[in-house]
Amino acid sequence: MTSEGRIRHAGLRRKVVPAEEAAALITPGSTVGMSGFTGAGYPKAVPLALARRIAEANAAGTPFRINVWTGASTAPELDGALAAADGIELRLPYQSDPVSREKINAGTMEYIDVHLSHVAQMAWEGFLGPLDVALVEVSAITADGDLVPSSSIGNNKTWLDRADAVVLEVNAWQSEDLEGMHDVYYGTALPPDRRPIPLTRPGDRIGVPHLRCPPEKVVAVVETDAPDRNSPFKAPDEASRRIAGHLIEFLEHEVGRGRVPPGLLPLQSGVGNVANAVLAELAQSPFEDLAAYTEVIQDGMLELLQSGRMSVASATAFSLSEAAAAHVNDNAADYRDRIVLRPQEISNHPEIVRRLGVLAMNGVIEADIYGNVNSTHLMGSRIQNGIGGSGDFARNAYISFFVTPSTAKGGAISSIVPMVSHVDHTEHDVHVVVTEQGLADLRGLAPRKRARLLIDNCTHPDYRPLLEDYLDRALEGAYGRHTPHLLEEALSWHARFVRTGSMAPRS
Repeated sequence: MTSEGRIRHAGLRRKVVPAEEAAALITPGSTVGMSGFTGAGYPKAVPLALARRIAEANAAGTPFRINVWTGASTAPELDGALAAADGIELRLPYQSDPVSREKINAGTMEYIDVHLSHVAQMAWEGFLGPLDVALVEVSAITADGDLVPSSSIGNNKTWLDRADAVVLEVNAWQSEDLEGMHDVYYGTALPPDRRPIPLTRPGDRIGVPHLRCPPEKVVAVVETDAPDRNSPFKAPDEASRRIAGHLIEFLEHEVGRGRVPPGLLPLQSGVGNVANAVLAELAQSPFEDLAAYTEVIQDGMLELLQSGRMSVASATAFSLSEAAAAHVNDNAADYRDRIVLRPQEISNHPEIVRRLGVLAMNGVIEADIYGNVNSTHLMGSRIQNGIGGSGDFARNAYISFFVTPSTAKGGAISSIVPMVSHVDHTEHDVHVVVTEQGLADLRGLAPRKRARLLIDNCTHPDYRPLLEDYLDRALEGAYGRHTPHLLEEALSWHARFVRTGSMAPRS
């Protein structure tokens, strides 16, 4: 594809440069807002060129680090390369890269874990500091200078608006037929000037199909032709299928009781194999005319759209396997009326989630017997990825589901524990917990009844007697009886794992 095909604005066509020249415009200490959300729509060439430049500078004894803001996680060409070069001073709001994770947990990279719906507002409020450069991937530039987003929008609107300078990567790998799939809403404002967001159905289009950026603000344009890199999904295992079965049976019950309509309410699904398996099982369920109001479209959701069981899906990004991404690229025109990609401040907006009555399904690392959920930290101190958008949806959902296998590490870790080692979602935001063992509907239950239900229904048999014993003794010896805990034992399971490699006591 020639420049004239993808870059139709004559002035911006004259700003096309190699990736190395664009990377040279980013200086040590800069804060760079980069596109990218769950491995979709991130810049591919400039971060790699910048990582090489940073590695050379650091090797020569000239420290070179930058602050990196994104929409969510990206890919090895961005997070991985810059982290490996020791080039990131501060990272926000979410990451899933193993090299970044290692450095964060070693204390050599600062990391701020942020609710994804909050990031744009935080940037506009200004307390994060200035944004020097926006580095954004697009699929095309129109003759008028408007930017056609690629496979994610994320925080791109905010980065383009707030940055002093803009570098664009125009990726010819992204389908030209993505044009028209996006809905960029420019009606947000800070208090006291906020107005209601006029979105009442998942498929509503309330904005424009392009991103706006004054051409004079763009300092470089780089042409690329490289695929998004998303992690493949594992085939659903027995535990995932059983989790999905419990959840679907529960939804059938809710429909039967008249609390949920026959076509359900808009679905949200977090990223991951278990959540994707639930979506895949929905394709075999009796539910039809489904809709999604979520942050990412995964393989399972795409299959629901293909089958006709789902009529529309609203998100901010794709999160697809290689085969599914190729399918969307080849058939993007067929999905334009059924998929809407929005800025994440809209896709994850708490008030819209509450208004639509979203059914939110997210994963956990662990839940405790009273329903508090840890979705970010291993053994209380090691960050895994981040809270992402789960809090945006969980607190405001019509029904908030948290799903997980009952054990991890071959049974060495119980997903149901006396007390979580880190709290991301309090008991007040957790409605239903599902493991392969069963389902606990915690709505309307006081703490001690929640505890009995979670132990009986969701805990693995190897750990159930231990939790029963803990609760029985807590009911007798705790400081208070409302939420009984034995403080000297509440985190002993985690301490035992750190010490011995297993939460289970040695016989």
